Amino acid sequence: MTLWIDEPIWPAHSRLFAHLVSDVSYDELHRFARMQGLHPRSFEGDHYDVPQERWQDLVAAGASPTTGVDLVRRLNASGLRLRKRKGDRGLMRHLGVPVLGGVSDVDLVASKVPVREEAVFAAMVFLRDRCGHFAAVYSLRRAEWGSPGGSREPGERPIETAVREVSEETGILIPEDIVHPGGYERFTPRTAGNVIDPRRPYLQVYRARLEDVRPDITQGDDGIRETRWVTAPEYAALCGHLFWWPLAVENFPDLASQ
Repeated sequence: MTLWIDEPIWPAHSRLFAHLVSDVSYDELHRFARMQGLHPRSFEGDHYDVPQERWQDLVAAGASPTTGVDLVRRLNASGLRLRKRKGDRGLMRHLGVPVLGGVSDVDLVASKVPVREEAVFAAMVFLRDRCGHFAAVYSLRRAEWGSPGGSREPGERPIETAVREVSEETGILIPEDIVHPGGYERFTPRTAGNVIDPRRPYLQVYRARLEDVRPDITQGDDGIRETRWVTAPEYAALCGHLFWWPLAVENFPDLASQ
């Protein structure tokens, strides 16, 4: 094990916390956290928040004490650090994801604040009806199920992309005022030929809730093979294995039990 924990000097919720990391792998970090009974919600994308009263237990179990500066240095050197804005919640950093014409590292971050529009290349919408069904689309390009979404067109705001893609892929017209930021995916290309522009690395994720129940849904545009309204368990069965799934669970916590 190569686990590190800094000093419990970080205040939050009227308590002091330390940060627990691995500079080898997230799998090692998660295994250790489970063995020590750390709550899954204490994971922040690249580290676990550890309350001061548990610090000595984790050191005794094998985590090596270090400083905050050294901990960040180790995370940066290992490639496991997930950068995020203050107030955002880091969910996951996936290394080496085959996507968008190449291989990228992908950060998943939950946030109610949209990212800079000029840095967004695409948008996706988790679309749910009043009774909890999700709109699912099968993308021919990706050869998998997912939620409506796609690339921005010139001059288009990301929220306009979201509304347009829902219309094109499902036939459902949604007003902008029900479309809310739910987080983002940030792509760091690792191979040549990747279609990601480093100046526009973000896919903006939205959520939208309809007042209708399973409104009529079309079979989508030429890039979509099939569309469906699905229940939460069906949505999890279709998409729960995909890299972006933690963002769906963060926006709709009932999916965690599926």
